[in-house]
Amino acid sequence: MRSNPTAAEAKLWQILRCKRLAGYKFKRQVVLDDYIADFVNFEQRIIVEADGSQHLDNDHDARRDTYLGSQGFALMRFWNNDILHDGQSVEDAIWHALQMPPLPPTAARRAPPSPARGEGLFWSETRNA
Repeated sequence: MRSNPTAAEAKLWQILRCKRLAGYKFKRQVVLDDYIADFVNFEQRIIVEADGSQHLDNDHDARRDTYLGSQGFALMRFWNNDILHDGQSVEDAIWHALQMPPLPPTAARRAPPSPARGEGLFWSETRNA
């Protein structure tokens, strides 16, 4: 997609790139485990997708959305037609979502305790317990 984006993806990238939307940084075509997200803001944990008709009632998308939601991401899907013909409304919707506090970490996202950071039990503490 990077070298040959759809017209909607290109227009959406023009809105999101280089911190153009209120200083929020987005990356495009981000690999998240087994999935690729069109645009991601890691600070607010928001994924923005540009979708065509192939995404209508798509079981793969439903599984993907469930998984990415379990990883603490909020997903925003916009139809290509809306991006191309009502870009200001799409931009406004994304801006409003960015104003919300990020989703809290989930158990799936939390890293295990790090003894190097003084977290969790050290081996000697577990032996003496």
